[in-house]
Amino acid sequence: MYGVIVEAGFSAVHRLRLADGTLEPLHGHDWRVRAHFTRAMLDDHGMVLDFDTAAAALKSVIASLDHADLNEHEGLSELNPTAEVVAKHVFDRLVATQIPAPARVEVTEAPGCMAWYAP
Repeated sequence: MYGVIVEAGFSAVHRLRLADGTLEPLHGHDWRVRAHFTRAMLDDHGMVLDFDTAAAALKSVIASLDHADLNEHEGLSELNPTAEVVAKHVFDRLVATQIPAPARVEVTEAPGCMAWYAP
């Protein structure tokens, strides 16, 4: 299996609903997103996917998240915008682009705190 990873970042705020039903104070993060793409065989050009193509798709997907309140963001406003939920959101938006679907999307909310989604 071959793979490539592209990474991009955005800054956004959120407030999570905790298990007891209370809301955290509004706070922000500098989020990092990694999209993993895999193939069993390389294409005719010796690639899984062109880095520039994958990076452009990821940047396009996360552009609407940059400097947003994730609690009010379309596609997230009805959900608790945890890192796991953001990872699934980014994954789903990448699937909707014209590039091959990622194998996995990782989201780092803060140093040492990463969540991921894979189908």
